[in-house]
Amino acid sequence: MSHVEQQIGLPEAFRRWAARMSVATPVEGTARTVLAEPDHATTLSLREDAFVVIGPRTRARYHEPKRFRSCLTIRLRPGLAGALLGLPMRDLVDRVVPLRDLWRGGDLTDVAAVGRALAAREVPDDRLVRAAVDLLRSKPVHAAARELNVSERHLRAVFAESVGVSPKHFARLDRVRAVLGRAERGRLAHVAAETGYYDQSHMTAEFRDVMGVSPARFVAGDLPPPSGCSGFTS
Repeated sequence: MSHVEQQIGLPEAFRRWAARMSVATPVEGTARTVLAEPDHATTLSLREDAFVVIGPRTRARYHEPKRFRSCLTIRLRPGLAGALLGLPMRDLVDRVVPLRDLWRGGDLTDVAAVGRALAAREVPDDRLVRAAVDLLRSKPVHAAARELNVSERHLRAVFAESVGVSPKHFARLDRVRAVLGRAERGRLAHVAAETGYYDQSHMTAEFRDVMGVSPARFVAGDLPPPSGCSGFTS
């Protein structure tokens, strides 16, 4: 059992808070391992009849496929999850928590209800994080902080509070995710250059630390054995 994911349009109530919305639908296949990619974003996921909050994933998780009808996922914009959920995002790193545990009261079992809750909340000023995210894709942390006219310490504090991971870790996960999108389509040395690594060995070491295997083994399908669940704590 595997799945296909399709991006869908964001309802008006979600546009201020979310970057994208998608639906995963199961398909019959031969996949024996399902990858939960490392991700610096926080997402809301509608599972069965309730939403859960999936915090930033600092490492890949490999698990056994299981049957499901469909799964709606809402990827929140960087820097907004902490204000939306009412807690420092560092507390949700590598965790999955029912949304009802964070938003007390009310019906949170469908998209319309969550949309109404989002519409009633004020969106904080996220310009610093949005600008930092753009800069960190091409510049080291100290250069990004200097260009933003803030200290590295302040930038780290903002990211820990509103994103969950440090600026350096954010950039690291972003690079690995870029490799995942390109590794099967080009020579690894070229992929390393395209995704901001010093060289292929730098990319291989960082990829192995986050993904559990080297890029070459990942492309060949030589993956770590799956666990019985996603590997998150709750």
